[in-house]
Amino acid sequence: MSRRGEASGTVAQVGSSPRRIHYAGRKIARVRSIADLRARAHKLMPRFVLEYLEGGAGQEATLDRERKAFAEWRAMPFTLSDEACRDVSAKMLGRDASLPLAIAPTGLNGIFMRNADVALAQGAAEAGVPFIQSTMSNDRMEDVAAVPGLRHWWQLYVFGGEEIWQELVDRADRAGCEALVVTSNAQIFGQREWDERNRTASGFPNLPGLIDAARHPRWLVTTLSRGLPEFSNVIDFVPKDERSFFDSANWIREQMPKSLGWDDLARIRERWCKPLFLKGVLNLEDVSRAIEHGVDGVILGGHGGRQADWAVSALDILPRARELSGDRIALYISGGIRRGSDILKARALGADAVLTGRATLYGLYAFGAAGVSRAIELLRSEMMNELGQYGVPNLDALSPDLFVREDRLPL
Repeated sequence: MSRRGEASGTVAQVGSSPRRIHYAGRKIARVRSIADLRARAHKLMPRFVLEYLEGGAGQEATLDRERKAFAEWRAMPFTLSDEACRDVSAKMLGRDASLPLAIAPTGLNGIFMRNADVALAQGAAEAGVPFIQSTMSNDRMEDVAAVPGLRHWWQLYVFGGEEIWQELVDRADRAGCEALVVTSNAQIFGQREWDERNRTASGFPNLPGLIDAARHPRWLVTTLSRGLPEFSNVIDFVPKDERSFFDSANWIREQMPKSLGWDDLARIRERWCKPLFLKGVLNLEDVSRAIEHGVDGVILGGHGGRQADWAVSALDILPRARELSGDRIALYISGGIRRGSDILKARALGADAVLTGRATLYGLYAFGAAGVSRAIELLRSEMMNELGQYGVPNLDALSPDLFVREDRLPL
């Protein structure tokens, strides 16, 4: 389904009637799905912010594939099964989580609201799942780490000289971060045409974008009333004459080393003694290489469809990746998670856990930290319901045999 179709509120149904309308109002208790949170976010966001949240690379084929991959798997439910005691809790790095999910690292969340990263962390702590903070976040690492009850992970972009990533890794250790997540597939930015159309050569929103933003007073008050956000965790590395919002973003992008390789990962592994994940893997050979380089986990995914266009989805290669890795590492996937059934499919096909980015960002923009925890609770409750529908008691009872691809449906 195209982004335009989703934004208009259409859903899969028999024919086109009745037209389904998602709830986009102010009462969080009435929210019944991630689609409701998405509808409210779309209603309240300026157009250029919406494009930033939803856009993919190029023709957006990878973005589209991330959702279609989940739609291709169908359950074969058991019946007459004991469904009285269902459980969707899981272990993540040996610790309990309310469901096998972490909030994915997303940069520039300050464009949605002030202190967005702290709000995401608060929602994650309330829901009992980890929050992975991005290098390109807008709240200080130490401020996020101060959120009570938070399982705080740090995502690392490698840019500039080695002293930068070394300092970030050491700060993450001092801040008590539980794990380090190294992103490997963003050294060259994807072709984000939607972003280029909405901005001037200097990076500032174009005139139509500014006019549209002026029509969204809520966004102006919650986001821009104290000025543009800054990249708080890396701004001290930026030359003083390039520390404005757009200049700093461009400077950091230009400092991304095109030569980032496996030797760099080995040096990071040597410096970081806690759990280490490699994120952005979509090739099975790279899964094997990551294991050889001593990572504790691999996160399969295509950067939310924003990098390589026409790439496979994480779910496409998940079963083979599980075969290759066995039980030697944790195997997570990211991209396209919108329903609890998506998480169950991922678990059945070999994932230990999933990451979600957009689903919790919809909740963030719609209702702040409460919307983040609401998004996660919706996914958890959907998982509980679907477990009962499938006739299995818990996540360990899931297996590939419970699902079949549409192109292999038994006659």
